Amino acid sequence: MEKGKRHIFTKSILLDSVLGTCFIISIILLFQLSRFFGDFALLDPIDDAIRDVEMTDLVFSQIRESPKVDTTVVLVNIGTLSRREIARQLSIIAQYEPAVIGIDSYFYGLKADSLGDLLLSKAFSDIENLVLVSKLEYNVFTGRYDSVRYSHPSFASGHVGFANLETDALDQHQFKVCRSFPPKINVNGDEALAFSVKVSELYDSEKARNFLKRDNDFEVINYRGNIADFGQTNFGGRYVALDVADVFEQKFTPELLKGKIVLMGYMGDNFDDMSWEDKFYTPLNTKYAGRSNPDMFGVVVHANIVSMILNGDFIGKQSKNAGLITALIVCFGTVLLFTIIYQRLPKWYDGLTKTIQLVLVFLIFTVNVFIFHWFNYKTSLTTATIVVALAGDSLEVCYGLIKNAFKK
Repeated sequence: MEKGKRHIFTKSILLDSVLGTCFIISIILLFQLSRFFGDFALLDPIDDAIRDVEMTDLVFSQIRESPKVDTTVVLVNIGTLSRREIARQLSIIAQYEPAVIGIDSYFYGLKADSLGDLLLSKAFSDIENLVLVSKLEYNVFTGRYDSVRYSHPSFASGHVGFANLETDALDQHQFKVCRSFPPKINVNGDEALAFSVKVSELYDSEKARNFLKRDNDFEVINYRGNIADFGQTNFGGRYVALDVADVFEQKFTPELLKGKIVLMGYMGDNFDDMSWEDKFYTPLNTKYAGRSNPDMFGVVVHANIVSMILNGDFIGKQSKNAGLITALIVCFGTVLLFTIIYQRLPKWYDGLTKTIQLVLVFLIFTVNVFIFHWFNYKTSLTTATIVVALAGDSLEVCYGLIKNAFKK
């Protein structure tokens, strides 16, 4: 009997470990329910901090080697040009025979300048591989996209892809961080393709098909870089970009556009404009924790997605269920270790558990970052990190208060 008591894994320790694991899971579930059913302003700063940054952002912004300039995609700024002026831009660009032209801008209604509308419509119809954007409308009551908003029928030329990008923001002026996007979405039985996927499909159908075979609802964007961005990222200038005046004055060589993908969209009134309009925070932002200036225009995000598809440089992602199973294993292992310390070395409990927690959190962080860096695979270890952080103090409450309260 004495030998059994000296054994490190006694029945008491194992039962207490199961109890402690259930207690920590209950705390996490209670927190999730409280966030769902109530608005706790006290927890908002913590919640915002968790949502604003992910461990893998550090890889994008600080660790990765500088990528080469992608010359396959050329970006063109349309600024605040009128439709007549956009038509003029298109006529100039089309002369240099790009393979595909994508326009990340909506043309919903007709303008007072009917000639401008006519010129733009004519410019659209003259381009063989043209991709315009649509907007998928989300129904908050059904919890899905149930309609598509297109440009005016006068501009219904070429192909269409939805421009919706995945963020937590409810409107343009909120904090918008874009890490992933939906390649395709089912709308009332019809499959709609994302703008960047449609552009890629017209340029190289096989590579686009291989991408779609992954059949993921959301894909993590493997960001390559930005246009010149005044140091907001460490990878500015990775895309060739022409400003409004550059096109009109034709300040480029024919080889720049011939056979290439041209993406047109708003990138400020000009490249000196630090506008926040249609701009996102991305993992490339040099200030990867906290709120800074948004670093990338929407059309540049689309360019990064096109580059990812054409280069076949995809990011794998651990499923939510696999992440929860990992968290459960980490939770039980941590609780088991802490329970042994609690029963065998009670005087050392606080010091040892706090030290172990710091070491485990650091290890989880390091594993997460370097798996992403080396294998382009994004693990879901946030919940595992939370359970480690909760384990030490939670077990003291569980064993010292709750367990004792139910003892006869």
